[in-house]
Amino acid sequence: MSRLYATALFAALATMWGLSFPAISVGLEFIPPLLFAAFRYDVAAVLLLGYAILTTDSWRPVGRNNAEAIVGGGLFLVAGNGLLFVGQQTVPSGVAAILQALVPIATALWALGMLGERLTGAGAIGVVLGFLGIGLIVRPDPGNLLAGDTVGRLLIVGQVVSVALGGVLVQRAGPTMERVALTGWSMLLGGVTLHLGSLAVGEVPTGAIAAPTALGAVVYLGVFSTAIAFVIYFTLLEERGAFETSLVAYLVPVVATVAGVVLLGETISPLSIVGFAIVFFGFVLLKRRALADLIDSTGK
Repeated sequence: MSRLYATALFAALATMWGLSFPAISVGLEFIPPLLFAAFRYDVAAVLLLGYAILTTDSWRPVGRNNAEAIVGGGLFLVAGNGLLFVGQQTVPSGVAAILQALVPIATALWALGMLGERLTGAGAIGVVLGFLGIGLIVRPDPGNLLAGDTVGRLLIVGQVVSVALGGVLVQRAGPTMERVALTGWSMLLGGVTLHLGSLAVGEVPTGAIAAPTALGAVVYLGVFSTAIAFVIYFTLLEERGAFETSLVAYLVPVVATVAGVVLLGETISPLSIVGFAIVFFGFVLLKRRALADLIDSTGK
């Protein structure tokens, strides 16, 4: 794969994922949050499993390792995203996207305990900076945690922690089945879990669920920012490696913020932008060796 083609795929992936945040904000005006999230993954599961069945013989989950990966991915990587939909009822899409920058740092922390990875002194400083940045973005009021959109922001932090845990659980399981099929099964399990959660909290859809805008949001999220985006993601993962592909997490908030401001008239506070910059600097400290290796390999 040429560098130009990889860059084009990288930009497409960042755009699809970045636009998913304003799409969620739009769809939430018509569909209850957990049900909306379930619809997203219903659509994606059908498309990804259909694609896997047509293109590979290893789409069936055989073996304990694959089952564990599907459960970890379905319950935490997928169903955990229901917290994002709930949180975005009060949190601007740009801020929700900025909070996702914590995922690589949260993943590193889960990996410490579950994968036996080590944390250097500089890496520890990076983690501290990451949480300092998130503190600037969330800005909780200890005297009134229910004020403003603090609860929504904390729910999204919970989603970040869940997604990071799911990624580590999948890695620890060591799945051997084809990646697109694994993702499809995880999304099927996550979608069912979200449907059960929707029923448990008493979400009641109205006739607005059939509005063209609502259907458009579900189609965009399920088809483009999930099914197609994950095919692109796995293509980049195979061609460019996990670390380089993970850098898309720092372009997605830029796309989401610009889209939120231009399309939805949202505002992003300067402190949120500063917080994002601090989180990114923390990530650089945490992954400085991998970044140096990437720069060296790019220059060759």
